Amino acid sequence: MRIQRVFKTMAAVAMFSVGISACSSVQQESNLYQELGGESGVAVIVNNFIMTIASDERVIDYFAVSNVQRFREKMVEHICLISDGPCTYTGDTMVDVHTGMDVKEGDFNAIVEDMMEALNESGVAIGTQNRLLARLATFRGEIIYL
Repeated sequence: MRIQRVFKTMAAVAMFSVGISACSSVQQESNLYQELGGESGVAVIVNNFIMTIASDERVIDYFAVSNVQRFREKMVEHICLISDGPCTYTGDTMVDVHTGMDVKEGDFNAIVEDMMEALNESGVAIGTQNRLLARLATFRGEIIYL
């Protein structure tokens, strides 16, 4: 009788452990793209980003001759891709886009601030914002001083 209780207790502990592991796996499956709200969330972020840039006198001149619709499409693709979404980026390289623009450190920082404002307006959690900004920051060398 006592041995059966020990085995039942061990079985219950094992089942509990498996349950905890399953919950942990579900949390790990959530990726940055999902945390940003998927396709619709990224579209909102990009639209807010464009509106923020449009009212930012520090950087608006860089976008004066931009095709806003193309910028929107490629920015959505770019954020989708770098956040582990199911997208393919079909735009030009960051180097090709930014060569000759003479983007300086302060200009880059202003754009980062604009992205932060867009993320805040979109209701993105701070931790998720930080993860996205960290991934975007890897492109810094392909944008400034070209």
